[in-house]
Amino acid sequence: MKKTERAHTDMSEMNERHRDFSLRGPVMLRGKQLKDKQKSTTDQRLLGEQSNTDWLHTDPWRVMRIQSEFVDGFSALAKIPKAITVFGSARVKEDHPYYELGRKLGRLISEAGYATITGGGPGLMEAPNRGTHEAGGMSIGLGIELPREQCLNHWVDVGLNFRYFFVRKTMFLKYSQAFVCLPGGFGTLDELFEALVMVQTEKIQKFPIILVGSEFWGGLVDWIRTRLVDEGMISPEDPELFFVTDDPQEVVDICVHAHKHRIDHLRQRRDELWAEAEKLDEEIGRMECE
Repeated sequence: MKKTERAHTDMSEMNERHRDFSLRGPVMLRGKQLKDKQKSTTDQRLLGEQSNTDWLHTDPWRVMRIQSEFVDGFSALAKIPKAITVFGSARVKEDHPYYELGRKLGRLISEAGYATITGGGPGLMEAPNRGTHEAGGMSIGLGIELPREQCLNHWVDVGLNFRYFFVRKTMFLKYSQAFVCLPGGFGTLDELFEALVMVQTEKIQKFPIILVGSEFWGGLVDWIRTRLVDEGMISPEDPELFFVTDDPQEVVDICVHAHKHRIDHLRQRRDELWAEAEKLDEEIGRMECE
C-alpha cells in the first residue's frame, strides 16, 4: 500500500473512532460504555407520567427536603428581633396554674422588648405565645410533624411547621438569646439537655438557661448537683450553666442582664480592636518613612 493511501486509511479509522461516542447530559461515553443504549432522555423521564412514587422516600430526595426546611427557617426568622425561647408541656390545660405562669412570662418577655419563640403547640407552649400576643409582642411558633396531628396554636403570629426535629432544634438555638423551661415532659427535657450540652461544649455562645418552678425541677437539679458531680460525670462548675426560679420577672431580668453584658463585652472588644488598629497604623507609618 502506498504511503498516501495508508495515511488516508489511518485518518479514516481515527475519524471513525472519534465519531464512536455519545453524550448523556454532561458525560461523554465511548467504546464499550455505549453498549447500554438509553431508553429515554432525562427530559422525557422528568416530564413523563410516573405512577411509582417510591422516589419520594429515597435519601437523595430527603436531603433536598431537609435543605428546603433549613432555607425556609432561615428566611422566615432572619429578621426577627432578639428572642427568648420557652419550652413546656403540651398537656397542661388552660385552667392550670402553670398556664397562667406561662402567660405572664410571655407578657413580661414582650414588655422587655423580646420576641417569644415556642414549639407552637398547646399547653405551656400556647401560654407564652398568648401572653406575648396579648401584650403586642411578636409571638413565634416552630411546630413539628407528629403521629398525632398537633396544629399551631391560635396565638402564633409567625409560624413554621417542620418535619425534622434536628432542623427545628437548629432554629431554636440560632435565633434565641435565652432558653426558659417551664414544667414539661420528655420533649422539654430533650430541649433542656440539648441546650446544656451545646453551651457546655462551647458549640454556641453561653446564654441563660432558666428552669421555672423550683418544686417541679428540684429533684432533677439535686440529682445533677450531687450524683453527676459526685461521680465525676460533669465538672463541678457545670450546674452553674442554668438558673432555677419561681418568679417570671426574675427570668426576664436574668435575660436582660445577660444580653446587656454581651453587648458591653462586644463593645469592649470593638474598642480594643480599634486601639490595636491605630497602633498598627502608626507602626506602618513609621516603617514607610524609614
